[in-house]
Amino acid sequence: MPHTMIKKILQARVYDVAVETPLSRANQLSNRLGNEIILKREDLQPVFSFKIRGAYNKICQLTPEERTRGVIAASAGNHAQGLALAAKKLGIQATIVMPATTPEVKVSAVRNHGAEVVLFGDAFDEASAKSREIMAQTGQVYVHPFDDLDTIAGQGTIGMEILHQHEGNIDAIFIPVGGGGLIAGVAAYVKYLRPDIKIIGVEPEDAACLKIAMEKGKPTRLATVGIFAEGVAVAEIGQNTFAIAKDTVDEVITVTTDEMCAAIKDIYDDTRAITEPAGACALAGLKSISSVKTRKDKR
Repeated sequence: MPHTMIKKILQARVYDVAVETPLSRANQLSNRLGNEIILKREDLQPVFSFKIRGAYNKICQLTPEERTRGVIAASAGNHAQGLALAAKKLGIQATIVMPATTPEVKVSAVRNHGAEVVLFGDAFDEASAKSREIMAQTGQVYVHPFDDLDTIAGQGTIGMEILHQHEGNIDAIFIPVGGGGLIAGVAAYVKYLRPDIKIIGVEPEDAACLKIAMEKGKPTRLATVGIFAEGVAVAEIGQNTFAIAKDTVDEVITVTTDEMCAAIKDIYDDTRAITEPAGACALAGLKSISSVKTRKDKR
């Protein structure tokens, strides 16, 4: 799979709608933690999330017949907005099933892009089951938010950008994990070219589906999932994403709600951007490792 995935990433169709986002040095954090901390600014995408990459790349691969049937997906918000915009760009009808707990700002954004929204359930997995039910009735094409090789390849273009934007030393890349599409895509590309760079996945402690999969050696469903960071509130890592992550991810760590809240403030202080909890998850993980290192250094 490594060679196949690298080819898919290099050929991914993303820049018709997505932009190459900058790397921004977090000055205050870098000075405070005594390390060079750089943020990949995917909040500057047209839908404020990296999800536009995978969604657009996936539906670009559909046949003319599949496009006429329309697309359907389940999403806690970011994939929904990405797919809605991608479908609008290509003139494809889209239906998105979103958890009833999804923030109204995301629901409105999806509707404003012309997609039909169905609100169902409290978390992603319930919405996903409902979307499959609707798909069976309508014949629409299902666009998975993370467990699809074309979607993974679209997200992998982030890894491609990081390596050509920052040619100097990179010790580690911290990546938030929900269903695993982002970490699988980035890790596949980065580890292929720069195996020395550590890939560290970060999950909320109450939604650690990759961590348990790594421990069990296979995707394993969590009994319950916390929804504070709704963008990564997934009960089970994807089959395709785990197949890549198990060989390319060096470590998976978890963070608390308080740590994510602190990371949101840190990002605001350095960029004046307000990120969602899922977006701050990676920085929270970096800070937790840095704090442990600092304590050890003082002994």
